[in-house]
This record gives sequence, C-alpha cells and structure tokens, in this order.
Amino acid sequence: MPENPDFGTFGRYVETPVDEMPADMKEAYDFTVKLRGQVPGPHKIWVCNPTLSKTFVPVGAYYQKESTLTKAEIEITTNLINARWLAAYSNYEHEKIGEEQGHLPPEKVQALIAGLPTSFDDPRQQVVYELASALATPRVVPLGLYRRAKELLGDAGIVDVTMLMGWFTGVSLTLMAFDVPSDAIGLKQ
Repeated sequence: MPENPDFGTFGRYVETPVDEMPADMKEAYDFTVKLRGQVPGPHKIWVCNPTLSKTFVPVGAYYQKESTLTKAEIEITTNLINARWLAAYSNYEHEKIGEEQGHLPPEKVQALIAGLPTSFDDPRQQVVYELASALATPRVVPLGLYRRAKELLGDAGIVDVTMLMGWFTGVSLTLMAFDVPSDAIGLKQ
C-alpha cells in the first residue's frame, strides 16, 4: 500500500492487478479489452464499478468505429470539451491524438485546448466547432447554426456531437475526481 493514502497507481485511484480482480471486475476489464483493445485512461477507474463500466464502455467504442463524425470532427469536439473541464490527463492525451495522428493541424488543436478562436476550411468541421463551442460555453444554439448543422451533419451528426460532449464530460470529471496527472501511466496490465 502506498505511504500516502491519497496517492494511487493512476492518480488517486489504486488499480487492482488483473490477476487479483474479483470476477465481476475482471469481466468488465475483459469486456473493455474486447471493445477497445486495451483499458485506457478513465477505463482503468471505471472497472471498479463493473455494471456501469459495461454500460458506458460501448459508447466510447462507438465513437472509434461507427460514429457519423470523422476522426477530425471527433477530435475537434473532444479537445474543445476536454479544455472546458481542464482535466490534465484527457487534454494531454487528446492533444497528442489530434496532432500526432494527423487528424488536425497542431495550431488548431492548441487553439481548441487554450480556448482561443480558430476556424476550419472544411464546412462540416467548422459547424462541429461552432456547435460544440456554443454548447460548451454554454450558449444558446441559434436557429441559423442549428440549420447549418442539420444540413451538414443531419440529426444523427448533431446527436453524435452532443453525446460525445457528454461522454468526454464524464471522462474529464472522472479523471479530475481521481486527480489523474497528464503523464499518468498506471499499472501495465
């Protein structure tokens, strides 16, 4: 046990090694690996609540494989909402993802995280940015913005943006509650 009871293996959270997990936790862990290929970031924490974890994990997997949004649109939304919550770990990870995987130019990712104004040449990316910005601020979504979003993204795309913001709000708040630093690694499982 760590000497400081407020320090764990992943921020404040003390992970349970896989071979010591109770059956229901191991089932949630295996379920996450099946859907995500690993147990990343907040998933390390969510397995402590196996029933909720098995409910929540498919949402994140949906955005990796089935979303109506492009990877760039997902990273615009993700970086914008992560920046809103100031969660060190999720900002750090998605800055790397947005830049290193080539989804967005570095200056765009940096502007999103810093809360600076930016714009996108692609009309879909621009409307995703404007919609997510209005919702994260919080501001009213004006009828004109809604109409442009509906035309470019459709109802399903608008739902994808809003639910992705909800998903990453949950990610950010989990990471903040457990004070997970930007460079956290946790246990190698």
